[in-house]
Amino acid sequence: MALHFIKKAGPGLMLSLWSLVAHAEFSWNFPKPVTPMAVDTLHVHNKFMVIILAIFIIVLGIMIYSIINHRKSKGYQAATFTGPSTRSQLIWTMVPFAILIYIDFVLMGIPAYHSVVLMEDTKNGADMVLKVTGMQWRWQYEYMDGDAKGIKFVSNLATPEDQIHNKAAKGEHYLLETDNHVVLPVNKKVRILLTSNDVIHTWWVPQFGSARDAIPGFLRETWVKIEEPGTYRGQCKELCGKGHGFMPIVVDAVPEDKYKEWVAAKKTDLAAASAGADKAWSKDDLIAHGKEVYEKNCAVCHQSNGQGLPPTFPALAGSKVINGPIFDTSGKLIANSHLDRVFNGKNVMPAWKAVLNDVDIAAVVTFERNSFGNTLGDAVQPAQVKALR
Repeated sequence: MALHFIKKAGPGLMLSLWSLVAHAEFSWNFPKPVTPMAVDTLHVHNKFMVIILAIFIIVLGIMIYSIINHRKSKGYQAATFTGPSTRSQLIWTMVPFAILIYIDFVLMGIPAYHSVVLMEDTKNGADMVLKVTGMQWRWQYEYMDGDAKGIKFVSNLATPEDQIHNKAAKGEHYLLETDNHVVLPVNKKVRILLTSNDVIHTWWVPQFGSARDAIPGFLRETWVKIEEPGTYRGQCKELCGKGHGFMPIVVDAVPEDKYKEWVAAKKTDLAAASAGADKAWSKDDLIAHGKEVYEKNCAVCHQSNGQGLPPTFPALAGSKVINGPIFDTSGKLIANSHLDRVFNGKNVMPAWKAVLNDVDIAAVVTFERNSFGNTLGDAVQPAQVKALR
């Protein structure tokens, strides 16, 4: 009945169905794709939807036809056989099986295989390599080659605490804004290496058409080739702990000349930050800078008031570790001291020496020792942290 209806309706109905499903507005299903992988994924998705819709219409049509034409009120008499023949059993088994094989392997399997091959083609023609490291709860980016080689930074959530705790109106990009954007050139194939420092994270930007898990102890790969300039937002979509919803991804895709300008400016900023480790800082300047570092990197675990979330994330207020000495009488770093914990990490505490620069580490340690009711009055100089490296 369904096939007869579609055939009688003519090509107009088929064209309408195709337009509705295969060429639906991106807002109905996916965001607008901006990479070859995303375009291919969208095409496969739309083709599958057409196949599924056709199967649905055919099966529903058969059901409606059977209900209407085989109802008791119409006088239909049920068959009296006690069991089908072996031939009937074979036909009713093999025909659906053959149809299923054709749909799965020919209509759906071949396009899906092409998409999988495309996703795994990370090395051929790659113009640059970006290493992405997930950690609770932020991303670290390192440019591995080309003009940008040596650029390394951490990207943290930039949504204000007042918005998170409903003390202020939500911003336009609530929970999807970072303090440091990833900048990539358009029309360049970027090979992305993924790993993690703690638990499994997933680097996912919907408009790129790919999502790949970052797993501790492994290097996994994906790639992007962004074809349209713009700002693209994503987030970790793995359940990676209490801060799971607070590690967004923001990528700025820019023309190559703008990308080169960004590389030069970023290297200048990093050089200035490195040079800051060679000068003496006042305690007040360290505390002011340390407060910024703490709010970006530490508050998500130890809370903005330093009370922590015991027992996993201990309180900093009144902490014996923070209020204890850092160096012994000979000037050697004391094991498990405050600076040692921040620098080298312990248990779920990451080793911040791989994430923060010398100035940031010295500043945040100084801030913690002079905040939350801790009143040691001392200061750690960036040069002391630099010497530990």
